[in-house]
Amino acid sequence: MEHFSKVYSAELEGIEAKLIEVETDINVGLHSFTIVGLADKALNEAKERVNAALKNSHIKPPNRENRRITINLAPADIKKAGSQYDLAIAVGYLLATKQIKEFETGDKMFVGELSLDGKLRSVNGVLAIARLAKGLGIRYVFVPSENAREAAIIKNVVVIPVIDMVGLIDHLEGRKQIEEQEPTELLWNTGGYSTDISEIKGQANAKRALMIAAAGGHNLLMSGSPGAGKTMLAQALVSILPPLAMNEAIEVMQVYSAAGIANGDVFSMTRPFRAPHHSASPASVIGGGANPRPGEISLAHRGILFLDELPEFRRDLLESLRQPLENGDVCIARAKSVLKFPARFTLVAAMNPCPCGYYGDDEKACHCGAHEVTRYQRKLSGPLLDRIDIQIKVPRVKVADLAKEKASDESDTVREQVLCARLIQSRRFADITPKIYTNAEMPSKLVDTVVQLDDNGKKFVKQMLDKSFISARGYYRMLKTARTIADLEAAETVTNEHLSEAFQYRIRGV
Repeated sequence: MEHFSKVYSAELEGIEAKLIEVETDINVGLHSFTIVGLADKALNEAKERVNAALKNSHIKPPNRENRRITINLAPADIKKAGSQYDLAIAVGYLLATKQIKEFETGDKMFVGELSLDGKLRSVNGVLAIARLAKGLGIRYVFVPSENAREAAIIKNVVVIPVIDMVGLIDHLEGRKQIEEQEPTELLWNTGGYSTDISEIKGQANAKRALMIAAAGGHNLLMSGSPGAGKTMLAQALVSILPPLAMNEAIEVMQVYSAAGIANGDVFSMTRPFRAPHHSASPASVIGGGANPRPGEISLAHRGILFLDELPEFRRDLLESLRQPLENGDVCIARAKSVLKFPARFTLVAAMNPCPCGYYGDDEKACHCGAHEVTRYQRKLSGPLLDRIDIQIKVPRVKVADLAKEKASDESDTVREQVLCARLIQSRRFADITPKIYTNAEMPSKLVDTVVQLDDNGKKFVKQMLDKSFISARGYYRMLKTARTIADLEAAETVTNEHLSEAFQYRIRGV
């Protein structure tokens, strides 16, 4: 009699899932329960969890049989970590020992951690696993009930929410079917922001810069005295951003799922806003750790990463941002593998012009020496600043002016302009592979084609380059910003006015 079974599960690598075959063999010999296939300690402990879960589910457990049980996780060259294989191991054992009826396993995937009483606990990365199942043509995905809504974001996959082993066995043997999880609908939260741009009084230039940054996905640096409203401006940026496209939303939620923080609050089309403290470690911001996890820059994917008090962040952390800002992803190197996490975010940073904060302020004198001001500003390297398209100074608004001005209703108008500009870019890059969504993502080789300058524009650019030093990277970034300004006006060509406004944002106003 054959005592062998094979079921499917999955391993998470970064934010992507890979198919794992869970093979179970029952043989004659002294009792043993062995898991092979490059399993880590947490996975090797699965035999104890499976044993107790089956016993407490009134099923004959492995330790009552004088047999050798071998679980092979294939392919063997992929390191297996975590507890998500418990369910697949338990089902494979029941099939191999003929304790449940045979069923078709080729169209099913099993993922979940077992508790000792036979119930299922949630695991990380279920969204990526459901996406993998769809790509491989696997129709049914069995997951813990807590993960079911997350997995059901992926269409054309039947998600079965499993509460415990008893319910799963009844379902597999046809005694009592588990109701399929309804598809999860994603909604765009058009309100509920901590700050709406209509609440900001004054700061017309800063709000203009926010609109351009939102329309083209451009990085933004604001410098100004304490209390000028830099943080409020950064928070208001979220209120004018367009909703995530479906592909973008799945990318974002896949990152959150891999990080283990996916929940009902992130099942939406609203763009993420992350604001780590300046005391945060490089691993927490960039990503990594013993078991590599996405960092803040990946959690801000397709959204905003706000760094307040930018010079107070560690120098090595700031320099680590250069590659993600350029490429839109971050690579975490390990001895035997390299993991890649997406990190296509818009950087919004705020800083004081000097240690005391009042250098150049019209109302309050600065007490810092020239050397202190220079040393403070030099904490930001030239290559990092070169990757920030829009650099503005945010002046303080006088209290008397705040009292006079009334809150406006401009948020709807600004949001509509941003949406229209994004729509133009979406059409422009519709046939580009790999997929890009904004002018800021545009590779340099496309700039000369996309940014169409008239004759006056070409002369203006030549004069500008002759009279000021600007790097090749800065030149192309300036053209991308000018293209966004033109998109906000629905203009086909980039004119002198667009170029001059984009160029002024390259001049750091501190």
